[in-house]
Parts: sequence; C-alpha cells; structure tokens
Amino acid sequence: MKKQIIYIVTIAIMTTLLAGCGNKSVEEEGNDEKAQEVGGDDEEGEEGEVHLSQLKFNSLGIKVDEIPTRPLSAVVEANGQLEVPPQHEATVTAILGANVTSIKVIEGDKVKKGQTLATLAHPNLSQLQTNYVRTYNQMQFLEKDYERQKKLYEENVGSGRTFQQTQADYLSMKGEVKGYESQLRQLSLNVERVQNGDIYQNVPVVSPIEGFIEKVEIRIGQFVDPKKEMFMVVNNDHIHADLMVFEKDVYKVKKDQDIFFTVESVPGATLKAKIYSVGKQFEQNPKAVHVHAEIDQKEDFLIPGMYINGRIHTGEKPVLALPESAIIEEDGKPYIFIANAPHQEDDEIGWSFKAVEIRTGLVDEGWVEIKLLEPLPEGSKVAWDNAYYLIAEMKKGQASHDD
Repeated sequence: MKKQIIYIVTIAIMTTLLAGCGNKSVEEEGNDEKAQEVGGDDEEGEEGEVHLSQLKFNSLGIKVDEIPTRPLSAVVEANGQLEVPPQHEATVTAILGANVTSIKVIEGDKVKKGQTLATLAHPNLSQLQTNYVRTYNQMQFLEKDYERQKKLYEENVGSGRTFQQTQADYLSMKGEVKGYESQLRQLSLNVERVQNGDIYQNVPVVSPIEGFIEKVEIRIGQFVDPKKEMFMVVNNDHIHADLMVFEKDVYKVKKDQDIFFTVESVPGATLKAKIYSVGKQFEQNPKAVHVHAEIDQKEDFLIPGMYINGRIHTGEKPVLALPESAIIEEDGKPYIFIANAPHQEDDEIGWSFKAVEIRTGLVDEGWVEIKLLEPLPEGSKVAWDNAYYLIAEMKKGQASHDD
C-alpha cells in the first residue's frame, strides 16, 4: 500500500515539472517574436541618419559635393562712422561784422571753390575800402617824394636826415597799405577795383572749398559778427570709413588691408575700402584705436556721420570650408551631413544623409571653415545646403521611432 502511494506522488510531481517546462517554452517564443518585431525598425536607418526620396531630394534642390578647400581670411569685427578729413570740411564765417543782404544757396547745394554763398553790407566795410583808397594814394605821394629825396641824397645835395625821414614815412605807409590789401583779399574784393575808387556796397561771402552745403545758419538782415558760423561746407568726395578697433585686435590690423562694411541706414549695401592709416593712440572710452580706410567706390548715399559695421580681412589661408547653410548647430554642437549615393529602398531610388559632428573656424563672406573630428572616407560627399531641413527630418524620424 505504501509503495502504491509513493508511486502516485512521484507521477504527480513529474507531471507538474513537465507542465512548467512546457509553459516556459511558450513564453520564451513569445518574447523572441517581440524582440524580432522591435529589431525590425533598425533596418530602416541608423541613429543620426535621415532618408529622402529622390522626388523630395530633387524638390529641395540639395547640392551634394566634396568639401572644397577655399582661401578664407581671418576677420576683425569693427564699428565706426563715415567721416571727412578736416581739410575737406569748412566753416564759413564773416571776416568783419556786417548785416546779411542776400543768401545765394540752400542746404544740399553743390558749390565750387570761390563761389558766392551770401553777401554782406555795413558801414564798417565801406569805411575799410575808403581807408584803403586814402592810404594807397598817400603811399603813392610818399613813394615819389622818397625817390626825389634819395636822388638828392645820392648827389650830396639833400639832407641825410630829410631822406631818412621820408624813407621811414614811405615804408610805414607801404606796410599799412599791404595790411589793408590783405583784409580786402580776405573779403574776396578786387584790390585794383578799390584802388580806382570803385567801392563795393555788398561784400561777397565765398566758399573756401568745393563741396556741398551742409548747414545754413543765417537769415536775411541778420547781423553776423566775425565769430558767427554762417555756412558749413563738406566735400563728400573725400569721405572715408573711420572704424574703432579694440585693443585685443590692434596687432592684427595693418595698412593696405581690405575692409568690407555695411551702412546701417542702407540695408543690403556692402562696400569695400582699404586701410591707409592706423592710429597710434588709444581712445580711453572705449579703449580702441581709429582705423581710417579709403572707400573704393563712393556712392551718392554716403553721408558723413553714418554708422557702419566693418569686417577687416587680416590675412588669407586655404582651409576646408562649406557655405553657412550646410552647417546646423544642435545642443551647442555644429554638424554637417554626409551624403550616401542613391540606393534601392522600397522600390524607389533615394538618398541618405548622416549627421557628423565637427568644429568650425574662420567665417568669411558666407563660408565657414570646417574642422573634422575624424577623417572622412576618401571621396565622401556632403550636403552643401538645407542642413536645417535635414536636422528637422532626422528629429521627426527619431520621434516616430521612440513612439
């Protein structure tokens, strides 16, 4: 009886163990199937890779080529203004106090050197001319008397004292005449005409340089004294770029280097200039030196005082470079996209692009130096543009994969 009980218990235990083994095999098979289903997505593409159909590739117009070697220039950023050298700016004032009788120009007019800008009249101006005529005639009389006394003295007929006194009077009057003539010429008056007694009623105020009238500071009938600023004339033909270069960059900047600059008030206009002078003294606020550059082609819209942004090219070197649109920054790191040649995918020809981390260097006229962290396989091609779109497509693919 005991043997029968032991036999029955043994059979029950073995049956339970066999049943457990059978259930485990079913679960493992189920897990294997699930693993195969998850692993199926890996065949679509590696992480950091994006696929485009040939149709989408063509519609985007993506340019694919090898990374070229291009000479890029190191650049120093600088800001400043358009200026005119002081010798090509003029402040016009009255030589003597007088009243304004006419104004011949308005702001913006182009004038020539010596052109009349206004006329003045005052009794003082008439008196100056009258005094000159009287003094000039006295000098003429003294000159003849001096010649007579000199002849008598040389012939030992005249007194030496009389000759010396006549000589002193003549030379003194001659100096006085020269002084009046200098004043008349400063007033732009014809001296010979005044000598003949033709007195000017209106005295012209003329431009000392050629240029444009920048300011008119007078009115008809106004009394102007010698210190009064009447006109400001500027010759824009000599306008130049005046940039401020900070202390840390001064050693890079030299004469004859090229500058490309933009005018803040004229968007889209890029002009070229060449450095002709680098300052030798620091401005204290900010601590920077003035750099002066001659503009290659002076446009009519350039006006002194305009604010400009400049890029000084301090030297070129050949480097691997790509257009700015080929580079995308993600999480603070720059990337480019390696392009794989068209391949068969779902019965459709397509392209694949893989993001590759890089470092950047020089930036010059829309091109960026590329520093590879690892060498690319020989003959590798990259996308020259549309990096923003490619990174967006790659993120969409990763998001759908995570779901």
